[in-house]
Amino acid sequence: MAGTLILVRHGQSEWNLENLFTGWKNPALTPQGIEEAKATGRKLKASGIRPTAYFTSSLRRAQHTLDLILDELEEFDVVITRNRALNERDYGDLSGLNKDDARARWGEEQVLIWRRSYDVPPPGGESLKDTAARTLPYYETHIVPLVEAGETVLVAAHGNSLRSMVMAIEKLTPEQILKRELATGEPVVYRLGQGGALEDIVTL
Repeated sequence: MAGTLILVRHGQSEWNLENLFTGWKNPALTPQGIEEAKATGRKLKASGIRPTAYFTSSLRRAQHTLDLILDELEEFDVVITRNRALNERDYGDLSGLNKDDARARWGEEQVLIWRRSYDVPPPGGESLKDTAARTLPYYETHIVPLVEAGETVLVAAHGNSLRSMVMAIEKLTPEQILKRELATGEPVVYRLGQGGALEDIVTL
């Protein structure tokens, strides 16, 4: 039985706007981010896709995004599962720094390596490989079985935790996933079969 998986990166946050490394910090959504989340809710409602299970991270920008989507869907009495396994990549010592300031401190080439390599973490932080190591076991244990059972699961999370799932679903290489950008507040919708195998990518 095929089910549906909807991945939504949180709407634009204040630190996205200010070009800061965010990671596990907790900035709020900007007015644009709020509108992006509402627009996703309206798209889902117009498409007729009705989620039956909801997951998000322990960070408020993702939780607020999900709340705004639910408002647009007029779903007010649902169970939401929150777990830090779905948190953004931890940027460690880079967290809270302006990206230009980080380049001035460590050099443009080093910051580029931390941002765009698959397995080189910044000081005190996580690489994308590290992020996948905590996100994918949770995804495979708690989310895939629901989709296999025919449910429609919505995950509101973060660029890098969602990239980990996209990498697994689309069977992308580390090089390919590094080039994959997920826009804030823009849903990616998959139809998945047994074992989370990709059957179709749905355009809203």
